[in-house]
Amino acid sequence: MSIELLPDHLINQIAAGEVVERPSSVVKELVENSLDAGARSVKVQLEQGGKRVIRISDDGLGMAGEELALALQRHATSKIASQDDLERVATMGFRGEALPSIASVARLDLSSRQPDHDHAWSVRVRRGEVSEPEPAAAPAGTCVTVEDLFYNVPARRKFLKAERTEFNHIDLLLRRFALARFDVGFELQHNGKTVSSLPPALDEAEQERRLRRVMGKDFLEHVIRIDEERGSIGLRGWVAEPRYNRAQSDRQFFFVNGRAVKDRVIAHAVRSAFRDVLYHGRHPAFVLFLQVPPEAVDVNVHPQKHEVRFRDTRMVHDFLFSSLHRALADAGSGAMRPGAGLAAGLPPGLAGNLANQPGMSLPVREQISAYAQVLGATEARGSDRPAEAPAVDGDDEIPPLGFALAQLHGVYILSQNGNGLVMTDMHAAHERITYEQLQSRYLTEGITGQRLLVPLDVRVSEAEANLAEERRAELESLGLVLDRSGPESLVLREVPALLAGSDAARLLLDVLSDMGGMGKSERVESESNEILSTMACHGSVRANRQLTLPEMNALLRDMERTERSGHCNHGRPTWIQLDMPTLDRLFLRGR
Repeated sequence: MSIELLPDHLINQIAAGEVVERPSSVVKELVENSLDAGARSVKVQLEQGGKRVIRISDDGLGMAGEELALALQRHATSKIASQDDLERVATMGFRGEALPSIASVARLDLSSRQPDHDHAWSVRVRRGEVSEPEPAAAPAGTCVTVEDLFYNVPARRKFLKAERTEFNHIDLLLRRFALARFDVGFELQHNGKTVSSLPPALDEAEQERRLRRVMGKDFLEHVIRIDEERGSIGLRGWVAEPRYNRAQSDRQFFFVNGRAVKDRVIAHAVRSAFRDVLYHGRHPAFVLFLQVPPEAVDVNVHPQKHEVRFRDTRMVHDFLFSSLHRALADAGSGAMRPGAGLAAGLPPGLAGNLANQPGMSLPVREQISAYAQVLGATEARGSDRPAEAPAVDGDDEIPPLGFALAQLHGVYILSQNGNGLVMTDMHAAHERITYEQLQSRYLTEGITGQRLLVPLDVRVSEAEANLAEERRAELESLGLVLDRSGPESLVLREVPALLAGSDAARLLLDVLSDMGGMGKSERVESESNEILSTMACHGSVRANRQLTLPEMNALLRDMERTERSGHCNHGRPTWIQLDMPTLDRLFLRGR
């Protein structure tokens, strides 16, 4: 065949193949247009999961009659006009492809009225033919009706799923929009019935109400607020503490400059922050908003704008990781991070006992001994056990985890604080304390290398060999000392001492893969943490170990000093609070 220009209708259908995947794709594009038009109320009406009818109406700025036909032409937009605008995109849409692409594979009616005009104007598109604008009666704003999606592309229509499946995709999409724009009201109707109606949420109470409806009550009960800034970049939103986790990633919503995205850099940063506070295979829940200068992020890398590319990937990754890591650490075990010395407000007797505790520090790589050696606690029994917990005058003097009352079946510590009863898993709690101690000492001492008796030849690609040569100093800081021995080979001479028993070649390849893809590698730290976790587990107090009240109280005070002590390093919770109202309900008091 000779080279010829494609006809317009075929060009539009090819574009539609990139933009319009299913009914939810149509809803996404049209709702984004409504938001860009300044809408404060958006209504989505569906029939048959959007396969039969999709109608989006809003109260935005609307369009003049002469603009309607122009809006249905390819690459016609009011959102960018120059190269500078393209590099600083601040709107949801900007390509000018959505309306003509949708109109090429469905029947489309468009009506719009500007607030200061007496009447609306409407046009119809059938098989690519746009009618002349006609006067119409309609409220201020825009209404787009899309009927019989893919009616003229039978092959595409066959790929649509069942009505319920297509509706669920749209429902999830509207939830994303509802979280991204609290200032906008959203209504969803399906087959004539209202499924959800969310009024604008302008204050904190209304935002929490919307968050509860979209994310669920349990999420809100375990939420940690985040509000971080570093220069021109900021992160705010909500993240659930680790004890609230999911089997799937269905409660993860991340927005970059108001745009919902799924990005591997973001996913890696979040995973790293939750690395040692979640069970393997479980997923955290969050609603997070990253704000960066428009010129620092490229949104023009995906036809459906699901992905973005950051100018400084490493800076964004480190900021996300440190912000989330700090939020989890500051949350500690709930809200228990007193500012002053923990023994300051304790009764004289208990303060004296704590003052004699030598603490819980051990050299890295030293085999951890029994709990009594680690904590410095006495092995005394019987007469050394006080008859009751220390008494205090007021709740202000009670530390967050309270004072120990008893030990249950040699496993749980029961303590009383200002709110009620606290139950602590002593092994899980001590495991987190020991792990944090070991990790802190390990990071302070740095990564010590161990020379291999026989240097290891590692076959790599030429690109990996070049990367290893370029970043040799960084690899040596990770304990990996190597030389290049050929175009596609490396000689590994030294590995981290803590990982001497691991597969050194695989470790090196994984580190190089991380460096090539993420700009940095946390592989050594991750594998080191696994070993430290095992050491901490073996070095922690075991179940059925009888503790005295001073030992139990010393453990509780150490928890209050320790970051992320609400969970052990395997992700299990270390304590739970049963407040007085909960206990009263259990015993039907006041009824």
